[in-house]
Amino acid sequence: MHKEAGARVRGIFVTLRELGFGRKRLRVRVRGQKRDFISSLLGYGIDTRGKLGRGSVLRAVNSTATVKMSGVGTSTGVAAYTVTTSPAKSVENRPSDADSKKHHLKNGKGFQNPWDSFQELKIIKFFADALMRRFKPAPTPSPSPSPPAPLPTQPPSLLRTRSHPSLRATWLGHACYYLEFPSGLRVLTDPVFEPYCSPIHLPHLRRYTDPPCQIEDLPFVDAVLVSHNHYDHLSLGSVRRVKAKFPGARFWVPLGLKSWFESSGVKNVCEVDWWEEGEMEMRRVGKEEGGEGREEVIKATFTALPAQHNSKRTPWDTGKTLWCGWGIESGGRKVYFAGDTGYRTVTSVPSGTSDHDLDLPHCPAFSQIGAHAGPFDLGLIPIGAYEPRWAFSAVHADPRDAVSIFLDTRCERGLGMHWGTWALTYEGVWEPVRGLVGALRERGLGGDGKEGEEGWEEESRGVFGWSGVGETREF
Repeated sequence: MHKEAGARVRGIFVTLRELGFGRKRLRVRVRGQKRDFISSLLGYGIDTRGKLGRGSVLRAVNSTATVKMSGVGTSTGVAAYTVTTSPAKSVENRPSDADSKKHHLKNGKGFQNPWDSFQELKIIKFFADALMRRFKPAPTPSPSPSPPAPLPTQPPSLLRTRSHPSLRATWLGHACYYLEFPSGLRVLTDPVFEPYCSPIHLPHLRRYTDPPCQIEDLPFVDAVLVSHNHYDHLSLGSVRRVKAKFPGARFWVPLGLKSWFESSGVKNVCEVDWWEEGEMEMRRVGKEEGGEGREEVIKATFTALPAQHNSKRTPWDTGKTLWCGWGIESGGRKVYFAGDTGYRTVTSVPSGTSDHDLDLPHCPAFSQIGAHAGPFDLGLIPIGAYEPRWAFSAVHADPRDAVSIFLDTRCERGLGMHWGTWALTYEGVWEPVRGLVGALRERGLGGDGKEGEEGWEEESRGVFGWSGVGETREF
């Protein structure tokens, strides 16, 4: 263990020397910019090629560029697109309280959850509970010392052309979906393809279900949606790989995150506040696979929507950047990507009762999303990482909360996410799916079959279901 840790430290300094930091220069940098240096080390991490994030600051809010959108493993033509993004503007049909910006701190230095449904976790209580778990059995199971068994994975079947009549969603693990719109738009959500979701590679935080493919295997990426800056949703290595493979891709991020991307060398960034939207237009000027060289225009609107969560990458930046969900509309189809979110805060549960028996405030933002941004053809909603409830309910929905979010936001169909990838919390690997089936039955949205019976799996994948890793669902 000590040898491994030593090797990692030596690797970091070798990388720094390769980037031109000698011993003297490194000491001066640490003394003069200690916080910036540590933030870059913890906040940026090391990508899959072992290089520390460093880049010139590039500022471009709105841009027009002609780029080639290439497919992988194809031998036919490649299309060139002129990509244009518009400045962010307030959603015309926004809630009456949206302009008050209650989620902005009064000092202008960060953000907050402005609802009674959210309460901050008391860190002392969290560590006290963790300590008690070492000496006393807990009512919820602790993570296994050995990694959970990986989920079944299949190679994704992605379209190599932009022509298809259906909306398609392929789960690539955790909160990462690859969306193929009938308009031709291709969207990637919260891409993290690395083995670890933390700046320090602890064994229990290693990914136990590998991605079904790599970024380089994706045929097209036009837009990347980032919900917030936690390590299981934002990875420097993955961002750089997307940029390298798809230089014309636009990164849509919540308020405050643009500077992180700029300092990482990514300039195609559109930064948006809650209840703001931006438009993207792709105008084809070349020939594409199966195309005839005719002009084609792909239009999309991206709307940042409220979520009950938080942000943090280092000990110094809690709440400094915003978190959000996203609404995507293109070619008459609409998708809601919830990002990472809670619905209620459960501080304690009386013995012998369920936290859902309690009359607790729930987040009103989701009903507003349904009324002002919905309905949606498809909702991508988190269903995992929720136990123990007193610790995670404020920021992570459990399956019952997820069904409430699904209904509040007026989604016609739904797919679960944020499960089956990393052992982040204490529930079993398949508990989110089982809980989702039960929650749907309680709300009259599912059947009464039992797990293992004929038809149960299809029922569990119905109006609001789940995907296998690498599986494509059509809508």
